[in-house]
Amino acid sequence: TNNIFFHITSLSFFNLLVIALEEKIITSKPGDNATLSCIYQGEELHLKNLRVYWQIADDQEECSVVHALISGQDNESEQCIHFKNRTRLFWDRLETGDFSLLLLNVSQSDKHRYKCVVLQRTEYTRVIHQAEVVLRLAASYSQPILSGPIRNSSSTEEEVTFSCRSGNGYPEPNVYWINKTDNTHLPPSELKISHHADGTYSVFSTLKVKATSNMQIECSIENRILRENLSANYTQQKQSNDSSTESHKNLEKSRRSAQAAGIISVVILIGFLVGLACWLQRRRSSTLVSYTGNE
Repeated sequence: TNNIFFHITSLSFFNLLVIALEEKIITSKPGDNATLSCIYQGEELHLKNLRVYWQIADDQEECSVVHALISGQDNESEQCIHFKNRTRLFWDRLETGDFSLLLLNVSQSDKHRYKCVVLQRTEYTRVIHQAEVVLRLAASYSQPILSGPIRNSSSTEEEVTFSCRSGNGYPEPNVYWINKTDNTHLPPSELKISHHADGTYSVFSTLKVKATSNMQIECSIENRILRENLSANYTQQKQSNDSSTESHKNLEKSRRSAQAAGIISVVILIGFLVGLACWLQRRRSSTLVSYTGNE
């Protein structure tokens, strides 16, 4: 969402210029590089006549200079120590009006409102462009992995433990355990949030509850900045149904195999009886012929 508002800059005692100041919000992951946009669309520019300042617009900051370009050269004399060797302009784009700033290896301390001011010096120095960029940090968490117990008995009084883990996210998440049978929230038995060197977080949580015959448990990981909710579910009833279905399939398969074996056995038996009957018939005929001849 971009918001446009107006800033009035005094150029001289008698001259005022109204400049549209565009504000953008960008989101970066800790450890990544972020590009702060500042693009001027106007007349042709000459770098030797320009001054470009990137600064922190937050009033409470003691040092506000992020990057400065004066007459076509980087000027580091007033740059804040925190930004030393961490900022770059895109030199091949400057004369086309692209004064965007590349901020390297962003961290939590870089969350600020940044302001880009472009001044042009001709007969007098005037502001020709301004832009503001709000940099926020956020990273999506991985899909939660929910581990639940496998019920080996029909007892409903045993205590069972679920575990849920997720990682590589920012900022610290909200973790919810939910009983889906009535949508009530359950307090976690353990909640451990770890902060990694790259600035991201991982979370591990456990839940202990009394087992029931139709347990439906959900673990939800919320990222409030990105407004993301990732969840994983464990449904005991579903597992029971799956197991029952698999058993039914195996039983049906065994039944069909038994039927096939029975049919084959009957066919073999019939064949044997037919063969035996033919043999007996031939033997009887042979005996009858011999007897007639003797007479």
